Amino acid sequence: MSAFSVKRIFARDFQRYEGVRPIQIYLMRLGFLLVIVLVGNIAWSNIFTHEGDWDPLAAVALSMWAGCSVLSVLGLINPLRWIPLVLFEIAYKSIWLVVVAYPMWSAGTLAGSRAEGIALSFLPVILPILAMPWGYVFRTHVWPNRSWRRRA
Repeated sequence: MSAFSVKRIFARDFQRYEGVRPIQIYLMRLGFLLVIVLVGNIAWSNIFTHEGDWDPLAAVALSMWAGCSVLSVLGLINPLRWIPLVLFEIAYKSIWLVVVAYPMWSAGTLAGSRAEGIALSFLPVILPILAMPWGYVFRTHVWPNRSWRRRA
């Protein structure tokens, strides 16, 4: 095993990570770990301690987050194969911020509302957006049969 090199973690790695920079792999693994620890803890704690009848929509949200935390374990092992889970996270959080939070913020009604806490927890969606290896996503998920993929 070679010594740690800052230059190497920012260079594309075609042998181990299909041309994705190791720093992006490490950041994706950190993101999966945060989902397991933070989101999983909240979701599973609520599921296991719940009493009485479920509010169906709240139960859907908790089930989705619990499922994401379970699947994130697989993302720790092979982050590139589990990119669709991160894309799902980016999509639902971004949609909610644009459709729900932004209009409330524009109208001056977000602060102090029930949506404020959700908006604050969804704003860090910028981090997976920045860490995502977008070139890889387009080569493998969006346009996997393009001729430029063979050249890369």
